[in-house]
Amino acid sequence: MRASRLMSIAASAALLVAMAGCAQSSDAPGNGSAAPAGATDAFPVTVQHAFGETTIERKPTRVATVAWANHEVPLALGVVPVGMSRATWGDDDGDGVLPWVEDRLTELGAKTPVLFDETDGIDFEAVADTRPDVILAAYSGLSKSDYETLSKIAPTIAYPKTAWGTTLDEMIEMDSEAIGLGEEGEQLEERVDAQVEQAATKRPQLEGKSAMFAYIDPADLSKVGFYTTLDPRARLFEDLGMTTPQAVEQASGASKEFYLTVSAEDAASLDDVDVIVTYGDAALLKKLQADPLLGKIPAIARGSVVLLTDSTPLAASANPSPLSVGAASDDYLDALAAAADRVG
Repeated sequence: MRASRLMSIAASAALLVAMAGCAQSSDAPGNGSAAPAGATDAFPVTVQHAFGETTIERKPTRVATVAWANHEVPLALGVVPVGMSRATWGDDDGDGVLPWVEDRLTELGAKTPVLFDETDGIDFEAVADTRPDVILAAYSGLSKSDYETLSKIAPTIAYPKTAWGTTLDEMIEMDSEAIGLGEEGEQLEERVDAQVEQAATKRPQLEGKSAMFAYIDPADLSKVGFYTTLDPRARLFEDLGMTTPQAVEQASGASKEFYLTVSAEDAASLDDVDVIVTYGDAALLKKLQADPLLGKIPAIARGSVVLLTDSTPLAASANPSPLSVGAASDDYLDALAAAADRVG
């Protein structure tokens, strides 16, 4: 970003907030949709997060979101953001919007919001240009510098404690409270939780099976990456009635990171893993099974592996979000059940 532009953002922050706070959206659908009028009574609201607390003085009429899936909270509650993160991973048609988000925008009769390209980090200029009066990032990896810069644009909601360690319920709670729809957010939580419970009931073979969400680089089989129980992908297993392997549980308890690795030399520590989920294809599984170390892991040897083709909607749906849980995640859950069936 040009230095002059950043100075401009800081200097005009108060004006942006004032303009957004008093503006009633008269834009076409998709260019900003105000929260229901009743939400006005909720303000001011204060939301606690990792960098302190943020107070929103009046009902937001222009909501912007950054990072993965935060836009799904207002959309699920009927509020169309003025801007949101462009999907650069998992997009099926290259339009920057995941399929379930497209479906929701269609239901709301809304245009696609401004899309922020976050390939090289947050585009602060683009966010500022949407003139938001709140920025939602409850599920994110914001640095303190990111947070401070965004806060010069509008009140910003960061993650609760750990970067990328926000639960789905926490994301819904924090983002919905910030737009004055806390009660509606609670109802959304209940609906999402019920959908997960129904998914588990339909797939009883998942009950009690241990699962690990991994990342294995086919070019480097010297280690196995895995998501800790801080990550929503791994936490979903427990919500489905599955268990956490000992190695993952121990590593998660001793770390504040959402992603760790284990050496292939310690592959025996993964003997109690029933199901492995990883990004890749059949060629990866074949390579893993032929590896002298990783091939000895029981789940790999018997093929109890869910392979998620990289950068597809199927892979994206494995990271649960307010709009993906349900029909959009059925294919993923069916694949998980099929892998559990191989355990015997």
